[in-house]
Amino acid sequence: MNQTRLGSLIEALMNVAIGLLVSVVANAIVFPRFGFQPTVGENVAISLIYTAISIARQYVLRRWFNARLQRAAARVAKAVAQ
Repeated sequence: MNQTRLGSLIEALMNVAIGLLVSVVANAIVFPRFGFQPTVGENVAISLIYTAISIARQYVLRRWFNARLQRAAARVAKAVAQ
């Protein structure tokens, strides 16, 4: 199965959107336990920064693995055809 770049991006965005919600809630619980009392706006801003990083990371890794899989499949097909 081949996934387009757009499909990869949409999957990554959906995954990270859910992660963003989890992050905001987790930050609200965890930060105060370490003495950091962020406002709701600061909490969301921190989560958005990490979300942007996560989107880029997930997209790049997905495309890299997809390219490796395609090359491996081409090598196998070539070996079988010979």
